[in-house]
Amino acid sequence: MRAIELFAGAGGLGLGISQAGFKPIQVVEWDRWCCDTLRQNRARGVKHISAWPEPIEGDVREIDFRSFEGRAVLVSGGPPCQPFSLGGRHRGNADNRDMWPEAVRAIREIRPKAFIFENVKGLTRTAFAGYFNYILLQLQYPSLRPKKGETWPDHSVRLQRHHLSRPSDKEEYRVVFNVLNAANYGVPQRRERVVFVGFRADLGIEWSFPHATHSLDALLWEQCRSKKYWARHRVPLIRRTMDARLHSRGMSLPAKPITLPWRTTRDAIGDLPDPGVGTHKTTQMHNHKFQPGARSYPGHTGSPLDEPAKTLKAGVHGVPGGENMLFREDGTVRYFTVRESARLQTFPDNFLFHGSWTETMRQLGNAVPVEFATVIARNVAAAIKNSSLPRKRK
Repeated sequence: MRAIELFAGAGGLGLGISQAGFKPIQVVEWDRWCCDTLRQNRARGVKHISAWPEPIEGDVREIDFRSFEGRAVLVSGGPPCQPFSLGGRHRGNADNRDMWPEAVRAIREIRPKAFIFENVKGLTRTAFAGYFNYILLQLQYPSLRPKKGETWPDHSVRLQRHHLSRPSDKEEYRVVFNVLNAANYGVPQRRERVVFVGFRADLGIEWSFPHATHSLDALLWEQCRSKKYWARHRVPLIRRTMDARLHSRGMSLPAKPITLPWRTTRDAIGDLPDPGVGTHKTTQMHNHKFQPGARSYPGHTGSPLDEPAKTLKAGVHGVPGGENMLFREDGTVRYFTVRESARLQTFPDNFLFHGSWTETMRQLGNAVPVEFATVIARNVAAAIKNSSLPRKRK
């Protein structure tokens, strides 16, 4: 099934979608470092991305998508999140980086069977409630475009009237959204994002987000009750450290949870050599180089080894160290290497990142975890395939 990938970044969402069986026929990204990363991995023959077309390095506002109508089954992407990020300037739709209008235009011109869009949890904040509802209405009725000179609040009112005056079966797209934690789907990182999924209404698809497969309680059971977690990693009793509240919660669990345990930082990077020790050993591991300068202070601490990592962030002025640091067992901190960060975002080890440490960490901080994207995209793909099957007569 063919797909169009917008705001591709370093390729996390696109890789996940490709692993789910979609084949991108156009990839758009304006950042040159991200495009260099995509080109490099494409040229190296990295699985899935090697079949991608050459990325279009440019402004999505200058691209005409009408030639793809009827050719692409899926449109996906992560419109720039900085306007709505808790760590950004909070300008929302007033920020010239707001690309939601372009995401809607792509849907209008391509008319895909489905779309997947991802953004920061901050978009759901009360301060952006009006614009959030406006995005939903646009995704439901993409053909009802703004008039020349019409403000977004006025357009939103017109969309609301249109929505209320027509039965639900006249919707162009059925749209569902949810704030999901990637840790609940096997990603070794606490990463909450709002995900929008829409299906063309004429397909008659009823869809809901996949159930969580992993949980904190299942991890605590393995750490506090069965002790399988520590045995798996060969951690001696004297080195088993846990947050007191989490330990208390784990000890009070009445039964083993049916879900899989959350994956931890140790699960993700425990087999990698420490880049600060015997650096000659790391030369065969791409993007695994010690980065000096990490320090800890109140409100600015690293990720513990035996919990999922904190949310990796890109930052407005470089990379904030608190979220992108490892809190070692001895109480010291250091920055995650690029390779460790890639592990936390579930990129394959043969996927290389182009640019300086700051630029590569920016790419990773903005990325969608590959395995998280795969889970969502596989469910979307299954729904599309089932809708294409002949229906049994009653």
